[in-house]
Amino acid sequence: RQWHHFGEAYIFLAALATPLVLSVHSVVSWDFATSNLPGWHTTILPPYFVAGAVFSGFGMVLTLMIIAHKIFKLENIITTRHFENMARIVILTSSLVGYSYGMEFFISWYSGSPYEGFAFVNRALGPYAWAYWTMVICNVVIPQLLWVKRIRRHLGWLFVISIFINIGMWFERFVIVITLSRDFLPSSWEYYTPTFWDVITFIGSFGLFFTLFALFVRFLPMVAMAEVKTVLPQADPHYHPEGDHALTEQEA
Repeated sequence: RQWHHFGEAYIFLAALATPLVLSVHSVVSWDFATSNLPGWHTTILPPYFVAGAVFSGFGMVLTLMIIAHKIFKLENIITTRHFENMARIVILTSSLVGYSYGMEFFISWYSGSPYEGFAFVNRALGPYAWAYWTMVICNVVIPQLLWVKRIRRHLGWLFVISIFINIGMWFERFVIVITLSRDFLPSSWEYYTPTFWDVITFIGSFGLFFTLFALFVRFLPMVAMAEVKTVLPQADPHYHPEGDHALTEQEA
């Protein structure tokens, strides 16, 4: 009876968290949209940010999960089917992000505003064009390889693609912010070059994140027993598990 109540509460909280994700990233995008700055003042930002958040989240989870999967021998718990399903969500969210990139150019053209048009032409052809096209290639072009089933089920390919996703989503934030270097006053235009302190702060953020992740896998369970209990096969002598990665009777 307690387990039944726990399951109902678990599903309820999971359902409650879904609109929370949508609302959080929508509010963050409204901070940009209400600024009235060219390139930011657009209504496509809320769904664009939500799709980008799911996309980057799955990319980072894939990176960490594949590492943990290999180091801690989790083949019988995290199977190829799990990775393939995650790859399918990456394809969907990558397509949504790519659609948003294209719609931004359409909106800037349709608005008729010369400032809005310049902001996006400057992104694609200006001094930071290298960052913009790196973002597009990593977030839109490379994830399309996941349409191939063999790549979706190959952990090596998945790991490489997830790294490109992480790089691309970092450049997305970089492009959104750095294109403001060309504002309404040409006299204030400048090309940003990171300082020594910018570089070591960026490197230090990696160290902080991986330190916290290492502490997590050291002191907390990576796989919650509550999520595994209900899907474990029963110890039935006539039970024959399906699939190469299913648990055997002895392991159960």
